[in-house]
Amino acid sequence: MRLTNVAHLRLPFGRLMGYDVRVSAPGRPLTVSFDQRRHVHAGERPGSWMAISFRLPEPVPRDALATAWLAVIARHGTLRSVFVPGDDGEPRLHEVEVSPGAWTEHDIAPGQSVNDALRDQLDAACTPYSRPSHRLSVLETATGPTVVIAADHAHVDMWSMLVIVRDLLAGLGDISAGRDPELGEAPSFADHSAALRDRPPAPDEVHRRWREVIESSGGTMPRFPLPLGEPAAHAERVEVRDVLDVDDSAAFSAQASADGVSTLALAVSAMTGVTRELAGTSLRAVFPVHSRYEATWHDSAGWFITNSVLESADADPRACAASVKEAVQLGSWPLADILSPWGGMPEAPGMFAISWLDLRRLPVRVDAAGLEAQYISAAIRTDGVMLWFILDESGLHLRCRYPDTPDARQHVGQWLDRLVERLRRLARASASSRLAVGDREYRVQRATRSDVPAVVALLADDEVGGSREDPRAARYETAFDVVARDTSQYLAVVRDESGRVVGTMQLTIIPGLLRAGTTRLQIEGLRVAAGERSHGVGAAMLAWAHEHGRARGASLAQVTTDEGRERARAFYERLGYETNHVGLKRPL
Repeated sequence: MRLTNVAHLRLPFGRLMGYDVRVSAPGRPLTVSFDQRRHVHAGERPGSWMAISFRLPEPVPRDALATAWLAVIARHGTLRSVFVPGDDGEPRLHEVEVSPGAWTEHDIAPGQSVNDALRDQLDAACTPYSRPSHRLSVLETATGPTVVIAADHAHVDMWSMLVIVRDLLAGLGDISAGRDPELGEAPSFADHSAALRDRPPAPDEVHRRWREVIESSGGTMPRFPLPLGEPAAHAERVEVRDVLDVDDSAAFSAQASADGVSTLALAVSAMTGVTRELAGTSLRAVFPVHSRYEATWHDSAGWFITNSVLESADADPRACAASVKEAVQLGSWPLADILSPWGGMPEAPGMFAISWLDLRRLPVRVDAAGLEAQYISAAIRTDGVMLWFILDESGLHLRCRYPDTPDARQHVGQWLDRLVERLRRLARASASSRLAVGDREYRVQRATRSDVPAVVALLADDEVGGSREDPRAARYETAFDVVARDTSQYLAVVRDESGRVVGTMQLTIIPGLLRAGTTRLQIEGLRVAAGERSHGVGAAMLAWAHEHGRARGASLAQVTTDEGRERARAFYERLGYETNHVGLKRPL
């Protein structure tokens, strides 16, 4: 899922509509979490919200959207609660009743971008003390609406946004089927806050480690280890980077598995190494961890995030895995008790935070690609560095927000460049790309444009290809460009110890409805250099191809080979392929 902010958001042009619900006077008081209190205590301000946008494939009546949205609000207690400033200046949280309202059109002025118009609307509607502090917005186009759901951060986290989208789609599905949406009520976040507040206090060891990390950071929460410029709030600079594509992401995960650690731990290893290289110090960061300890809360919306601290001095992946484990443990206790010696969270300019979300592991799923879903942050002024990682079926993505100063541009930019390069290097040197054949080791890689001559030479080097291929033809490079742009294609090369291309194959992932929706792996053009044949290289390539397919959801592999290739056919049959279909071809 794309991770962006409102200034970088990709939005169609259309009528910008917002749905204004009616809210009752504040009612029953509710428990306020530590992080909610800290967030709301900062007061009314623009940019305290987060949002998610997604596109519906066809027009939907506004009444249907409003009805489904009201059903979502009825399901989640946090959307039926508001903050009120107390007489002592402390925020109070109260339950409210929410009833149907009306749609309002928001003009997009001449020369104004859709993004700016949306931001103005959400900055006004989704503040800590707004009633309510959430908003359903819609950009209406002829092909269907783009929906934006936003809420002040005190009420939601990234996981919650997926829950809300899933529930809204379920409500629309009920309405489309002629039923009233019946989503049921999910366990309330306020109840979770009360349960967390009532947990036993943290043991002495947890207090000791928090104190050590804070003291190592100069008596404050961890700060970015390189200069950021004047220690004051500046306009933000946001960088959005697609770090690993689906293939490199799978390779990165395979390397983490080979190291006996999680993908998060391997990423922390990369960050630790980069921090050592550039700053000569340990990696220390604020580390948000979710507090959905029990499945009870998996389908609830709320700010189920608490803060921990991560300290990693050793870039060895197993040492980093231990640091991540410790950070999760340090974040498993009530923070009010832990941070009381400092009178609350000891924040300072330059605070450094790292957030990690693996969408593939969440128990709630939506079709992010089909919906063109995007996580959106607001535009703010900042004095710190915040790094978000998102790992999903399309790869590893990051968003980084930091002060837009010359020092921060230089130092954060350099840190990010080194980090991305290191992550990609780990992926491309992954254990998953290695082929061990006897006492030799080969490496499988995605072909580059410079590999095209070597690939074509392999395709031409046999009894059939010799008469079919023409290594002099310029159209091979044009064909390569088409293949390289298609994410379902993987044109592989196999290199020996010297880097010479000694094998190639083209792998295609084919989703379909046949065989109860089976996804297939198509293997074409598997060739091994003459001097490497009959040594097991082809069998190792085929085994690698099967793992590639499994990692992308394929459960059936298929190959085609010319009837004149008797040796190739015997090779495939020896490795379990059956000749139980007839393939027919004709020129077009």
